[in-house]
Amino acid sequence: MIPSINFEVALSALTDHWSPKVVAQVNDQYVKVAKLLGQFVWHRHDNEDELFQVIRGRLRIQFEDGRETVLSPGELCVIPRGVMHNPVADEECWVLLVEPVTTKHTGDVETPRTRSIAEQLV
Repeated sequence: MIPSINFEVALSALTDHWSPKVVAQVNDQYVKVAKLLGQFVWHRHDNEDELFQVIRGRLRIQFEDGRETVLSPGELCVIPRGVMHNPVADEECWVLLVEPVTTKHTGDVETPRTRSIAEQLV
């Protein structure tokens, strides 16, 4: 039997902010869930696009040129490879992420919030 995944259940189990967990793999892409709160870190992914979909709350994604995108529940945004961005959740936000398995959590920077792929595997 092929299991189903309930995002609400998976997200309810998370306790740490900015610490995504892999819940599925589709070909060379991981499907991850994460709880976000506050400002993350300015970064980019030189070789991978990154998809954010908001499940609960609101997410602002800031861009280097001063623009930002605001996502509400049910909305998604694809950040193209090489684009400098900074996710910000003014209140707790639950998200679904889809990104290649090679994607580093904090892209081109290393911070105390950086999580290895091993740490992200459920």
